[in-house]
Amino acid sequence: MKEPGLDGRHRDKDGQISKKHGNALVGTLRKIYGRGFAAGYPDTTQLSDVLLQLNETSLSQLRRDHDTGHLQHKIDHAAK
Repeated sequence: MKEPGLDGRHRDKDGQISKKHGNALVGTLRKIYGRGFAAGYPDTTQLSDVLLQLNETSLSQLRRDHDTGHLQHKIDHAAK
């Protein structure tokens, strides 16, 4: 089993999200999860640049959709 990161997150899961969806823009993800997603970062920031700094709420939402296989569909729909 992978060792958890310093804040208790498992690096393999965060890395998996970053690898698959890292180029998604924070602005696109805010269309899905609301204006509070990745608070403090510009809309033009890529997910891979902020993933390890996300607060628990934003990360939980992202992981839930990633784990259920819905994240890519939501990103595609929001980007239109």
